[in-house]
Amino acid sequence: MSTKAEQYDVIRRPIITEKATMASENGAVVFEVAIEANKPQIKEAVESLFNVKVKAVNTTITKGKTKRFKGQLGKRKDVKKAYVTLVEGNTIDVTTGL
Repeated sequence: MSTKAEQYDVIRRPIITEKATMASENGAVVFEVAIEANKPQIKEAVESLFNVKVKAVNTTITKGKTKRFKGQLGKRKDVKKAYVTLVEGNTIDVTTGL
């Protein structure tokens, strides 16, 4: 069992977008997670931080875009998202914050 600090390192923040809201209607919650985090770590962190039962975890990595910052070429960071599906009857209210 890992500590709360390590679990907050795994789960960075909830993602609240139109797509994430549509996923929440099907019992899923979307979080930005650490790039090096794996599915069992994400499941353990969500279950212990929010006191819910997790049914499944799906992850996706979005590669950072190349953009111009003040005329200089730069690259945005890569982002890993976790779509956490909860067992029936469990909910997480992401609007209140962590």
